[in-house]
Amino acid sequence: MASTGSRRGARDYLVQALYQWQLADHDFAELVGQFEREEDFASIDQAYFRALLEVVLEDVETLDATIARFAVRSPQQLDAVGRAILLLGLAELGNRPDVPTNAIINEAVELAKRYGATDSYRFVNALLDKAAKELGERDGGRRQ
Repeated sequence: MASTGSRRGARDYLVQALYQWQLADHDFAELVGQFEREEDFASIDQAYFRALLEVVLEDVETLDATIARFAVRSPQQLDAVGRAILLLGLAELGNRPDVPTNAIINEAVELAKRYGATDSYRFVNALLDKAAKELGERDGGRRQ
């Protein structure tokens, strides 16, 4: 079982990787290779990092469609950091039933406070909350 800190570190690196992917269009192997060279990469939940990076890169169209459904602007109009945080949060909501919904949203809000534009955390919180409610309705409310 991964510690909260090692998952938090994985999320930090995921935001960086997804930001870089948007700007430089690196593929999965290039991104993983780059971050594996980071000194503290060994202390994060590497499996979590790889799994979620893969989910986002493979399913970005669906994730962007979800963003577009709940936002007033298209995903491409969002700043790269905000979009990275939303992609990560939506990937976790849709693919990590082992992580409580409130933990996913809280972690995304914290990422937005640390890395995002001023008050972007409000937008992140609202969008992920709406998406989580829709997801909860689809899966019969099984998620906490």
